[in-house]
Amino acid sequence: MSVTWHGTYDLVVAGTGAAAFAAAVTAADEGMTVLMLESTDRWGGSTAMSGGGLWLPNNPLMQRDRAGDSREEALTYLDATVGDAGPGASRHRKEAFVDGVGSFVSLAERLGMRFARAAAYPDYYPERPSGKIGRAIEHEPFDRRRIGQWWASSRGQDGVPLPVKTDDFWLLSRAWSSPDGMTRGARVVARIAGSAARGHKKVGMGAALACSFLEIAIAQGTPVWLSSPVQDLIVEDDRVVGVRTIKDGKEIHVRATRGVVLGAGGFDHNAELRRRYQGVDGTASSGSSGNVGSTIALAERVGAALDLMDDAWWGGSIPPSGPDKSAAFLVSERSMPHSIIVDGAGRRFANESESYVDLGHHMLEHSREVTGRYWMITDARHARKYLRSYALDPRENKARSAAGIAHSAHTIHDLADLTGLDPTALAETVERFNANARTGIDHDFGRGNSAYDRYYGDPLSSPNPNLGTIEKAPFAAVEIVAGDLGTKGGIVTDGHARALRANGTVIEGLYAAGNCSASVMGRTYPGPGSTLGPAAVFGHLAARHAAAQGWAPDDTQDVDRSRVE
Repeated sequence: MSVTWHGTYDLVVAGTGAAAFAAAVTAADEGMTVLMLESTDRWGGSTAMSGGGLWLPNNPLMQRDRAGDSREEALTYLDATVGDAGPGASRHRKEAFVDGVGSFVSLAERLGMRFARAAAYPDYYPERPSGKIGRAIEHEPFDRRRIGQWWASSRGQDGVPLPVKTDDFWLLSRAWSSPDGMTRGARVVARIAGSAARGHKKVGMGAALACSFLEIAIAQGTPVWLSSPVQDLIVEDDRVVGVRTIKDGKEIHVRATRGVVLGAGGFDHNAELRRRYQGVDGTASSGSSGNVGSTIALAERVGAALDLMDDAWWGGSIPPSGPDKSAAFLVSERSMPHSIIVDGAGRRFANESESYVDLGHHMLEHSREVTGRYWMITDARHARKYLRSYALDPRENKARSAAGIAHSAHTIHDLADLTGLDPTALAETVERFNANARTGIDHDFGRGNSAYDRYYGDPLSSPNPNLGTIEKAPFAAVEIVAGDLGTKGGIVTDGHARALRANGTVIEGLYAAGNCSASVMGRTYPGPGSTLGPAAVFGHLAARHAAAQGWAPDDTQDVDRSRVE
């Protein structure tokens, strides 16, 4: 096929989340010219909206703190949690991830990123072989003034645009009930006030990570085009050599002499694909609305194998109260005392405090046996003592009530009537749970047995930080559905993040990282930041591999740059 090229770069990167930025800044540091293409009019993807944690075992920050991790322990833990979960989670890929952590973090810090350890945050299965506490890192709060007008088009505005950190939230959730929570709350308030007093406009979590990446990319001279989706991959002699995209509303072709990296997210908001592969429509996804799976389809069209398309980064979520609203992903609230989650029959079915991906899987599996809606049932103390992120906006609370998503009543019987649950069954469930809470042992599902459960518990709730009776009116119910932080299935890649065909051969010139690729974490979630950690590392590894390649186009066609300048 004869193509008129309108521009040439060493590496073309699709997306502007952690995977894409890690690839872009690594490539530029290696001396390559890079172009980043964002399909929507807002950059940052799900990364900018997220908690911003990166699960990176045996990382340099741990080594500096002598926190006691190793390559062998990291791989042992991954084998114990992820296991054999298909080609995306092969032993080779696990080793590539663990071995790439140090290189990525060292480069990011050299380029100006400022990381901190979430030293108290456990792995999600800390009791399994080589489980640890403190493997996650995150970016320090970032003054968004440093990126100027770019903030106006950032998806970070959809996250928490305040200088808070993931490491704050486990204590902030009990800011009104425990001394350490109150202390952390005061510290966060002081941080916010101090930042404002100095004229700073600091943001934290995923917004800080994305902003820092963007600042580096801009300083390196990398152009970032918004509203420029990759519409096609251009192939010559079985090699991906460029892309067809949009610039200022015009179709153009861009040559990529070292390769194309797809880091454009999953298919969270593609209702047709969600129904086909997962049996859900994606309306309860908390991922970026720009994640529609287009790059996955493009890769499949040129022969890439796909895997894990039936899976996602599941978790219990409160469904949107209207078509223009977002789902509320629950983390700490379901783990705090004085709460349970019940199925459509009014019965508990899982440990409410377990890893959110496990809870999501259990909800989906249980729905095959018991029909009806899931509800989180709480009493007055849950609302009074704990920070409930989903209940901070009175307008949204009113909208949920109007939509039949949330209810309140003075008796469990009346609450059952409002939710459509069987009053006798719900009363029996609450009575049994209360008996367990008083003894401190959840005989049914082991809630509070794991260090991960207890991380989001209340240490003053004796004898179990995750258990508290449900007996103080008014009682509340809020609907819970199997939502997600994004999909985790996509392009099968190797340890260099190269796209693979079903027969295991490499599609030369094509790389993929992040949620458009089949996750190295398989069907589970080993620790906090298991989405962003591998995304960044494999984006980094893709760029390093591309930089080492010596391929160059054979043709010497003139390049029409008038449409890309």
